[in-house]
Amino acid sequence: MALSERVHTLGQDLLARHGERVHKIAIDAGFTCPNRDGSLGVGGCTFCNNRSFNPTGRCGSGEIVAAIPGGGKVRRARRPTTLLTQVAEAKRVIAQGTGAHKYLAYFQAYTNTYADVATLRRLYDEALAVPGVIGLSIGTRPDCVPAAVLDLLVEYQAAGHEVWLELGLQSAFDATLRRVNRGHGWAAYETAARAARVRGLPVCCHLILGLPGEDATHYQTSLERVLNTGVDGIKLHPLHVVRHTVLAQQWQRGEYTPLTQADYVRTAADLIERTPWAVRYHRVTGTAPVDLLLAPAWVARRWPVLNAIEAELAWRGTRQGDFS
Repeated sequence: MALSERVHTLGQDLLARHGERVHKIAIDAGFTCPNRDGSLGVGGCTFCNNRSFNPTGRCGSGEIVAAIPGGGKVRRARRPTTLLTQVAEAKRVIAQGTGAHKYLAYFQAYTNTYADVATLRRLYDEALAVPGVIGLSIGTRPDCVPAAVLDLLVEYQAAGHEVWLELGLQSAFDATLRRVNRGHGWAAYETAARAARVRGLPVCCHLILGLPGEDATHYQTSLERVLNTGVDGIKLHPLHVVRHTVLAQQWQRGEYTPLTQADYVRTAADLIERTPWAVRYHRVTGTAPVDLLLAPAWVARRWPVLNAIEAELAWRGTRQGDFS
């Protein structure tokens, strides 16, 4: 039995609603983050080297990554290529694989609502002008989605585009968020998620398993709080140690021990069972490029983890929502 028969995935949901496969093309639009540029802090989260989430080329999640100049409040080095050029390359890669012809433009790297509305509109419009792009998935922080940004996304949805707001929560525990220098708390997520959903915007919440100081009880409580607030999608990520981060220093000093694959698989299955079937899983694991990854080694490969989660659910005889 395939994982999609035990887990309500975004892929199967898009296939059912659009009549064909829809791929996400992850775009780096040059944004920065208020936790890096000094607005809230500097250095970012202790685990964050954004290249590990958004490397050039095909990323470990199966999304296609494009890098474009422009957009953010602080510029970083970018490959001198346009959105059109990079998305065209991503489409070429997809054509050689599944042959899909519909796409979501996934604004992924850093904080993709961290600019004035006019700048955001220009970037989002440019992505939607690409043939085959049917919608947007906007990754951002919960403290960076003011009403004007939410209203802009509602405009795109009202025009018939698929729109997702992806909020990086990671944990519902303020002590954990302080520990990893996240720069916001649970209240910011709760406010943003409710403001989005009251407008009819689908919300996808990102949760990280394995954050310092947390165990299975924390993960289950975080999920419960997210579900009680109201959510339409979930992304699960294993915390991994990558080069050039504070977490890497902590790991090297023996202050942090990553989850084993067995622990991650078991915990992911627990959370999936507790998630109502109506909620779509955008991702149940994540990877990092081998040139950046320090630990754990199993994060370098996606399919063994996906297969192990399916096997765990099959062994239990359960599926998503059985214990929700």
